[in-house]
Amino acid sequence: MNETILGIHHITAIAGNARRNYDFYTKVLGLRFVKKTVNFDDPHTYHFYFGDEIGSPGTILTFFPWEGISTGRRGTGMATEIGYSVPEESLDFWIKRFEEFNVTYNKIAEKFDEKYLTFLDPDGLKLELTVPSVEDRRKPWITEPVNETVATRGFHNITLTLTSIERTANILTGVFGYKLKEQEINRYRFVTDAIETAAVIDLVEVPGEHRGNVAGGSIHHVAFRVANDEVQKIFRDKLLSLGLNPTNVIDRNYFHSVYFREPGGVLFEIATENPGFTVDEPVSELGTNLKLPQQYEPRRNEIEKVLPRLG
Repeated sequence: MNETILGIHHITAIAGNARRNYDFYTKVLGLRFVKKTVNFDDPHTYHFYFGDEIGSPGTILTFFPWEGISTGRRGTGMATEIGYSVPEESLDFWIKRFEEFNVTYNKIAEKFDEKYLTFLDPDGLKLELTVPSVEDRRKPWITEPVNETVATRGFHNITLTLTSIERTANILTGVFGYKLKEQEINRYRFVTDAIETAAVIDLVEVPGEHRGNVAGGSIHHVAFRVANDEVQKIFRDKLLSLGLNPTNVIDRNYFHSVYFREPGGVLFEIATENPGFTVDEPVSELGTNLKLPQQYEPRRNEIEKVLPRLG
């Protein structure tokens, strides 16, 4: 049994207008719409999943689009930047595309000897396209305008902004098996060698920075990947022994989840690979049908009337 954390499983963020969110990630970024379902706690709100062809762990970006939600504020105690891996020589294509669709972006920069391009989604969520130092060989989801030579491969890294990195770093190294690879000023890069991709966590230390507010355009939580329920239990037991109060296992239909708030304030999740996104619809139909958690199926007609139309 592979009793390790296998990098990032998924990242969940908060959006405003559902149609705008759907259009941006499928039409501008060219991601696959993997699953259309609803929030387990608020069935009148969508839960969107975007990723590669089958929603592979390490490619899945999910959103709760709450209509009219206030805008969040980046600060400490939260995940603040999502990094995607893209092929070499693709950044010029993305700049032209962002200009075509009026996407806010910064000039190409470099950190840890890797070029990257920062941009904002329509809700102000901060993302990056990074050309990794080692070629990312994951098979991308492609569309006519976003072909294989430029398409995103999945996550490269996630950035957490903290007043102090020490206790969060201790979770990454002492529990999750990450190692500190390098440091640039106040940015500390942690990596796991358990997997080649979606393996990077950056911690940025800003002692005097204000605390962030999670709302529209913010990252809600970061999910780490484990192979199965048995490995998840091992990590839950470790968290319990450290007094970190993990939740019980929650069935999210497509994976099983345990949540806890790490000492720096960021909500972490440990998510299983099983059962995957094809448990309730075939690969060819992923994202085309509204899939409801079992407890909401009797209310389908009511829920469908309330949810915003996407097309």
